[in-house]
Amino acid sequence: MNLFEINTKTCIQDGICAAVCPAGLIDFQKESYPKASPEAEEICIRCGHCVTACPTGSFSHIDIPVNQCPPIQKALNLSSEQCEHFLRSRRSIRVFKKNSVSKDTLSKLIEVSRYAPSGHNSQCVEWLVLTNKDELNNFSVILAEWMHWIIDNMTEFAKSMHMDRTLTRWENGKDVFLRGAPVLIVTHAQKNNPFAQAACTIALTYLELSAMSMGLGCCWAGYFNAAANTFPKMMEALSLPLEHQCFGAMMLGYPKFTYHRLPLRKTPNIIWR
Repeated sequence: MNLFEINTKTCIQDGICAAVCPAGLIDFQKESYPKASPEAEEICIRCGHCVTACPTGSFSHIDIPVNQCPPIQKALNLSSEQCEHFLRSRRSIRVFKKNSVSKDTLSKLIEVSRYAPSGHNSQCVEWLVLTNKDELNNFSVILAEWMHWIIDNMTEFAKSMHMDRTLTRWENGKDVFLRGAPVLIVTHAQKNNPFAQAACTIALTYLELSAMSMGLGCCWAGYFNAAANTFPKMMEALSLPLEHQCFGAMMLGYPKFTYHRLPLRKTPNIIWR
């Protein structure tokens, strides 16, 4: 099979597939059918724009068959008011119920999150899902050791982050590091991949927002992410694949409390040109 095939019985020769191709790899002339440029096989990033933009479903890519791409259901699209309300009602959850989260639910979350954009459509994000309570507790213990090191060696930074107070709360029995979350999701990728940081961040953002629709809540695990990339004991305990790096982590579980208002935020500082 060629890189793509055109159903000439249904193609209306509108050239949309060529217009939306990010790399300009589809040759199109008026009143003709689209053709792949000579370098298309090598350069194509498999983004699927060509398949999904065709209004008649006449374009099929070798790696993205049109019959495996469901049509968009316009009835499910959010209105601008619904979208604004959804995004403004998002909260960082730091108090969780003790309920576990099923593997099926976590798999569905990651399935949705893999559709997040990534540079050059690299789709480089890999996932580590941690649910073992003993392992999570051990991570919290290591985080306390890491924070002690920060206080001793980066005093001014530690003061600015009130880490002494955080450690006092920890010593008084409060899980201030992973908040008692039943799940910790880690995104990782090859450390030398220039697209990895942005791709992992966006994928976790997709996951956080998708979790709301399932009655779940999330919070970015900032302390964990910092220690996972700088503290040898944490790096050893995390045990990611060779040459991989943690590019983000998310605490996840069922929220213990419900929020009833949309809070205020700073007025945006905008420069118009």
